[in-house]
Amino acid sequence: MQITFAESTLPKEGAVVVGVLEGRVLTPTASAIDTLTSGSMTRAIAASHFDGQKEQSLILLAPSGLSLTRIVLIGLGKAAELDALALERFGGLAMSHLLAANDTMAAVMVDTIADVPLSLPMMAAHIACGARLRTYRFDKYKTRKENKEKIFLQEFQVRTTDFTAACKAFEGLDKIVDAVFLARTLSSEPANVIYPESFATEVWKLNKLGLVVDVLDEHKVRQLGMNALLAVGQGSARESLLIVLRWLGAKDHEARPLALVGKGVTFDSGGISIKPSAGMGEMKQDMAGAGVVVGVMQSIAACKIPINVVGVVGMVENMPSGTAQRPGDIVTSASGQTIEVLNTDAEGRLVLADSLWYVQEHHHPVLIVDIATLTGAIVTALGANYAGLFSNDDLLAEKLLSAGEAVGERLWRLPLGDSYDRQIESDAADMKNTGDREAGAITAAQFLQRFVCGVPWAHLDIAGVTWSKQDTATVPKGATAFGVRLLERFITEYCNAQEMSRPTERAV
Repeated sequence: MQITFAESTLPKEGAVVVGVLEGRVLTPTASAIDTLTSGSMTRAIAASHFDGQKEQSLILLAPSGLSLTRIVLIGLGKAAELDALALERFGGLAMSHLLAANDTMAAVMVDTIADVPLSLPMMAAHIACGARLRTYRFDKYKTRKENKEKIFLQEFQVRTTDFTAACKAFEGLDKIVDAVFLARTLSSEPANVIYPESFATEVWKLNKLGLVVDVLDEHKVRQLGMNALLAVGQGSARESLLIVLRWLGAKDHEARPLALVGKGVTFDSGGISIKPSAGMGEMKQDMAGAGVVVGVMQSIAACKIPINVVGVVGMVENMPSGTAQRPGDIVTSASGQTIEVLNTDAEGRLVLADSLWYVQEHHHPVLIVDIATLTGAIVTALGANYAGLFSNDDLLAEKLLSAGEAVGERLWRLPLGDSYDRQIESDAADMKNTGDREAGAITAAQFLQRFVCGVPWAHLDIAGVTWSKQDTATVPKGATAFGVRLLERFITEYCNAQEMSRPTERAV
């Protein structure tokens, strides 16, 4: 299905989508259609509960006199509140209605509206972005589909006066959507399809964008002393890996990079501390953090952002077997710190511990952001509305919070502190891999902080937001790729502000 841009004339076939402002105020195209049909649209609105509030919708069969099939009315709310996110939701909601119909052609009419804070081309671009985000489906394994599951729509046109500028504005957003779709697909694939080696195969394909990809096999990882990461995967028949992606976009390829670190547990059974069988199939998503890092790296390479970035993902499968690590085992991490493993289901922090240490030792980043489906405790605390944010640097935290708000991927900052850190003290080793039941997401973050040395760092716990149980305007049910747009926005804004030139080591 294609998304195209065209001039703002009314189409002669298919469905047409128009906006209505709060208070039943018709946009110019809606008003023109109403006049052409002798007020049929106004009468239909008057007979309904539709009054133009955000994300309301009303579908009308096209009245006689028009060659269209149907008219889809979408509420815009207040004009002054029509920011990029609101327009993306508009486009996504329009697309959801069109995908449920049998039209092969549809057009959304984008008009100039007073008080809207965006230019007309940017309005059109964000509507197209939202529409495309809503088209994602992971149904490749369905061999038979009912009519309601089939997509008939072949072309979605965005019609506006300055359609050439709109098309240009959409190009960058379109590349970001590509990255979102990649991360969604990686998280959706079953564990018999995506495991460490096959994940690496997918990552290798990004070489064509100019990314430098290195895959460290189990032998090399062992030479680096990454015993915490290896311990998680030692019960699996699948080899554990560390994948490093580098984007050298800055003029000085030797300039210190920003670093992204992702948890890549391609399936998490819990190991010897095995999870309950109910819902265990969802644990194919435990590599979502790694998927997000790969998606972000694809987006910044495709958009050619002039900055150096390194992405590191530790890829393992956590399985029970005769060779699996046991509760009570003590492992020595790459940093030299020892860890008493009291619960083999608290495995993601072991993978991240060695990955964080590796990126500092070998790439000397100016800052690090790690992202992981790390704890069930964050789901209890924040549900599916926010991801957890932990950081040792206030400025870095503020910038991540701001980027999240801008793209609709919201973060909520939680505290770190000595009292929480004491909960992971061990009698037998430098630390244990779990604290008490209380504040579980915080003690997990405290564990990670022990492997960060003198560099601004943030940890994003996305366990509650990585999978959607229902459709939303721009995110169909399933994998969300939460974090791709947030981190792409953060990196772009960092680059635009040229903050790497700041004289302090914080350089955030």
